[in-house]
Amino acid sequence: MLRFSQRLSVILIIFLTFINAAHADIQLPTAQMENGIGLFDALKKRSSTPGGAFGIGKITDQELSTVLWAASGLNRGEKGWTIPTASGQAPYVKIYVAGEKGVYLYQWQGHYLQQLSDEDIRGDIAFQNFTRRAAYQLIFVSDSQALKNFNDDVKANNFSQIAVGAMSQNIYLAAAALKLNVRYIHSIKPEIIEEELKLGDDKPIGMMLLSK
Repeated sequence: MLRFSQRLSVILIIFLTFINAAHADIQLPTAQMENGIGLFDALKKRSSTPGGAFGIGKITDQELSTVLWAASGLNRGEKGWTIPTASGQAPYVKIYVAGEKGVYLYQWQGHYLQQLSDEDIRGDIAFQNFTRRAAYQLIFVSDSQALKNFNDDVKANNFSQIAVGAMSQNIYLAAAALKLNVRYIHSIKPEIIEEELKLGDDKPIGMMLLSK
């Protein structure tokens, strides 16, 4: 009986280890906040990369960390973000990160990526063929639960759209400073995104391509 219990314990440990390995979160390094180009230089360099220019270069975790932090990370205390939000609320637009190794949800609270799946969906969720060549697709999704605070669907939609505008501009500027290829894409396939990400009442708004 003891040997059976020991074997069962070993099997359980192996199973749990496999589950954890299959969906492994990624703790991002601290975002770069110094020694970059100035704001006005970044504004001069801000541009949308042509579709044909997206290559297969890899984005480092450090670069991805900096871009995501610029999009909606904390920059002062526990309730201060890099983007303006209505009434100082926590960000009500989520960022999903689709890449070669799977799909992740950016968690600004701990500045890490929560892995949701190990499937590469980059070739399935947008209409233009070049989008699949991007190292990462950053997908903006409205947080229906957080937006309930506005008690007005029109107002909630407006605020989420404004937030995406601020987030995407910050990504453009960070990409310019890091010399990365970037482009905002509105021609997405919302039904497929909703299914792949299991969004429920949350709604995809658009996405940005990131590459070298």
